[in-house]
Amino acid sequence: MDGANHSVVSEFVFLGLSNSWEIQLVLFVFSSMLYVASMMGNSLIILTVTSDPHLHSPVYFLLANLSFIDLGVSSVTTPKLIYDLFRKCKVISFGGCIAQIFFIHVVGGVEMVLLIAMAFDRYVAICKPLHYLTIMSPRMCIFFLVSAWMIGLIHSVIQLAFVVNLPFCGLNVLDSFYCDLPQLIRLACTDTYQLELMVTANSGLISVGSFFILIISYIVIIVTVQKHPSAGLSKALSTLSAHITVVVFFFGPLIFFYTWPSLSTQLDKFLAIFDALFTPFLNPIIYTFRNQEMKVAMRRVCRQLVSYRKIS
Repeated sequence: MDGANHSVVSEFVFLGLSNSWEIQLVLFVFSSMLYVASMMGNSLIILTVTSDPHLHSPVYFLLANLSFIDLGVSSVTTPKLIYDLFRKCKVISFGGCIAQIFFIHVVGGVEMVLLIAMAFDRYVAICKPLHYLTIMSPRMCIFFLVSAWMIGLIHSVIQLAFVVNLPFCGLNVLDSFYCDLPQLIRLACTDTYQLELMVTANSGLISVGSFFILIISYIVIIVTVQKHPSAGLSKALSTLSAHITVVVFFFGPLIFFYTWPSLSTQLDKFLAIFDALFTPFLNPIIYTFRNQEMKVAMRRVCRQLVSYRKIS
């Protein structure tokens, strides 16, 4: 009887970012440019690392996989955002919403582990340089990659296992431009207090814990570098500053989303745009801006692409 009283929700409606045509036009141009730039930048990093033998090392292997994940981060929500900007009725099917949540948490979990792996790589390279190639062997790199995907998939499945069977009684409006657990759970017509605690524990505490582990790791590395000054000190500090910047950009929005999910809808939207558009766009710039070896390799690949185009 109770189940018969529930209307079946087959789709969700997004309120989007703004109803102003002028703001929507600015957002369309802005988000389209950032999306194309992030896709091109991350694709160029992957192509450069895979095609240049000089970059076949653990640090670039991890960087190429991070760029691959950033392609996914950009593509999970941004195309739908751009498509919906000028639509009066912004809808997504129930299955599409669940799929979006699944992929958001998969790529988020994978990126989290990859950032930890990159911190470990820098620790070994700076603190144990003589054992670097032994510790960061191809087997260890594959272990990090497989672990990242396994943790991302398990994390996402655990999150969705408690959500897919929630009863939705007709409320289907999300004040956002994409689907995620905190907003979706609030629409359920049942007591979701314990479920919200589970989401906070699973995503919020993992994000906060991983963030502080990474920051402490980089502090240890910086202290170690300063205790043993050398000619490569400035290069090491430059590399570490790039890694720390990426960590802050990635974990900052996540901590707000899942630790304080009801703080502010407008703040949530801003951080969601930053996470979906800015972070994948900035990562290639941050990792290559001060990396002379990477910049030289990228220019070499670009010249090869231009030459190939001229020949064909």
